[in-house]
Amino acid sequence: MEKYEGYIFTALCSTNFLISCLLFSRVTREQREPYMDEIFHVPQAQKYCSGKFNEWDPMITTPPGLYLISVGVIKPVVWLADLTGAVVCSTAMLRFINLLFNCGNFYLLYLLICKLHLREKTRTTSRRVLSALSLSMFPVLYFFNFLYYTDAGSTFFILFTYLMTLYGCHKASAFLGVCSVLFRQTNIIWVAFSAGTLVAAKMDEAWRVDHMKKRDERSPPSQVPLSFSGAKKVILFTLEFLTSPSHVKAVLLVAWPYAAVGVGFMVFVVLNDGIVVGDRTSHEACLNFPQFFYFFSFTFFFSFPVSLCYHRVQRFFQAVKKQPLFFLFVMCVFLLLVWKFTFIHKYLLADNRHFPFYVWKRIFQRHELVRFLLIPAYIFAGWNFVDSLKSRSLFWSLAFLVCLLAATVPQKLLEFRYFIIPYLMYRLHMPLPSLPRLFVEFLLYTAVNAATIYIFISKTFQWPDSTATQRFMW
Repeated sequence: MEKYEGYIFTALCSTNFLISCLLFSRVTREQREPYMDEIFHVPQAQKYCSGKFNEWDPMITTPPGLYLISVGVIKPVVWLADLTGAVVCSTAMLRFINLLFNCGNFYLLYLLICKLHLREKTRTTSRRVLSALSLSMFPVLYFFNFLYYTDAGSTFFILFTYLMTLYGCHKASAFLGVCSVLFRQTNIIWVAFSAGTLVAAKMDEAWRVDHMKKRDERSPPSQVPLSFSGAKKVILFTLEFLTSPSHVKAVLLVAWPYAAVGVGFMVFVVLNDGIVVGDRTSHEACLNFPQFFYFFSFTFFFSFPVSLCYHRVQRFFQAVKKQPLFFLFVMCVFLLLVWKFTFIHKYLLADNRHFPFYVWKRIFQRHELVRFLLIPAYIFAGWNFVDSLKSRSLFWSLAFLVCLLAATVPQKLLEFRYFIIPYLMYRLHMPLPSLPRLFVEFLLYTAVNAATIYIFISKTFQWPDSTATQRFMW
């Protein structure tokens, strides 16, 4: 079957694109005018199409990457097809750019799966292809292929950046990382993650050497006991590694292109007096630690077909039984973080067009104790998350968790779109699931996509003080 893998992938990619085009046509017919954030993005892109590059809407808070790419794609097509009039840079034409990104994301996900799972046994063709197809249809990402948002392009460039890192093309990876930051500033975290994987590889090598010198045979070098002593051991080793000139030099020789991107980003932050461009009143950073827990819950819901199993649940209870003081300490920390660091954005309580509004209203606002009662579920979801990645090296996992913290905790607004890239990174690095599990995951994503698109198209409503049609969305 492996010799037909290319044909199978091409057929699925074409089918996916055709179905997406049909859905795109229906969505665009129902919602012809810009909707939600499109009221900012579409006019700005149209200004760029008209050559007005010095005009900027101060309400836009992200760099102009999406608009530049749109002009770069649309202008040659307009010239070749001799198009004129309202169709040029229309809302529909701009939205179509994200369908192209959707195809690119499908292909990049497939390449990443092939690269990350080289050691898998043969006869994994169907699992690789189905896994890529399923992830390209990840509901939160797939929905925004039909609107003119930054998510599809942002995801494309981050996936491309990471793929180039895996292939050792670090200069190309750094350049693509710059492109990703032009879509969304917080993508600098995932550029740092790409560099972090290189640092993690060096640290894993040094850790194994240190482990062998001490002839510690009680556990494999990639594993650390889930305890205070294990955490102390890792922290001391990390400090020793990062203060060693020889280790730092070895890392910089490989990762200097990413360091250059990081320096450039810091210069931008200093000159811009902050990360956000445009309106900053609604994008204030804070230490919203429960965002970490919301992400674990979000990840558990969308990954349970491929991550949850009886043996994993059994191992969790065994771990709790073996290290009760450790888990009690974790629960106390979670209680403190939920109690003192829960922030609620005004948009979360005011905008009833977004699904998070209803999640918050129907779960967290039922009673003030609900957020505390959910802590055991957060702990299990977090443990399931970490255990799913146990095949990855120790310092790779730490680098991922640090970047995950940086990507989620500073966000005051509970917005599922912010979880797209970290979820895909998590899912890509899990061991390839079995075909039945992948099929269940695919059915789950298809059902959620069908429901959300149907609700967006059919379940419209109006606000009392407005005649405009409102729609539900992620």
